[in-house]
Amino acid sequence: MRLGIFGGTFNPIHLGHLIIAQESLYQFKLDRIIFVPAAMPPHKSKCNIAIAYHRLRMVKLAIAGNPQFAISDIELKRKDKSYTIETIKALQKKYGLQTELNFIIGLDALLEFFTWKDASELLELCWFLVAPRKGFEVNLLDPRIKHRMRFIDMEPVNISASKIRKRIRFHLPIRYYLPEKVYKYLIESSVYDTK
Repeated sequence: MRLGIFGGTFNPIHLGHLIIAQESLYQFKLDRIIFVPAAMPPHKSKCNIAIAYHRLRMVKLAIAGNPQFAISDIELKRKDKSYTIETIKALQKKYGLQTELNFIIGLDALLEFFTWKDASELLELCWFLVAPRKGFEVNLLDPRIKHRMRFIDMEPVNISASKIRKRIRFHLPIRYYLPEKVYKYLIESSVYDTK
């Protein structure tokens, strides 16, 4: 079996995430994509992160109806910093050594790879499916990681969670940046209420 592991805060999940997941599934002939919302990402400030319940709910709404998309709350149950190495080891144990694990990530996040916990060991456990990001070049990557990378052949998606949160803060429309169910959930639950 070939699994895609898509980790992130999903704060909120948006159409860009889903496009990257679908392209990864298709281009690398994966059997399934598992979305893994992070509890406390080590490289991000937690002051702007919606509570885990909302982020988990939004991912569930976004992927509903696609049998090849699944979700895991493995990092949320940890209730501590979300280290990719621990998640990959846990999923490897669950699915077996014969399962190929492919960690889906944006090129920008990969630039900091060797600041991650046990980065060298992580390189031995999974492949990295790298999505392009506008303004970031492949030649900026550390050469020590390039042998474990597979590039997703697609144009950069110019949607980001931070852009969506900023638009909410300034009361700008966000509807078509998100799956419809996620948009409605944001409106009804006031996840990012700035009042």
